[in-house]
Amino acid sequence: MSKYVVLIPADEGAWAVTPQEEKERVYNAHAEFAKLLAERGHTFVEGAELVPSAEAKIVSGSVDQVTVTDGPYSEAAEQLSGFYVIDTDDLADLLQCVGRITSAEGRLEVRAYNGGGM
Repeated sequence: MSKYVVLIPADEGAWAVTPQEEKERVYNAHAEFAKLLAERGHTFVEGAELVPSAEAKIVSGSVDQVTVTDGPYSEAAEQLSGFYVIDTDDLADLLQCVGRITSAEGRLEVRAYNGGGM
């Protein structure tokens, strides 16, 4: 099996003011995505909604001289808001399944692991 990561960008400012009813629609789409993965034989490895980028820590420097600042790293409108890691032998079908959450989230990025460790 190959491992893929599904990256979910979002406009954090817009999400903060999104009505709860709309948030529930998005969360339901994610639940349906998880169900679809299982039905089609893909293996959910892990996934999470990330805390807002304002709570991130930005690390730079080297092991002997690390600098840590508060996030976000950039002032972009969209930040990484969540991710999934999926094992599958069928990338084409995985991409079809990802379509279930693009209807709620917009454009998503799917990348294969590059093999090996870092």
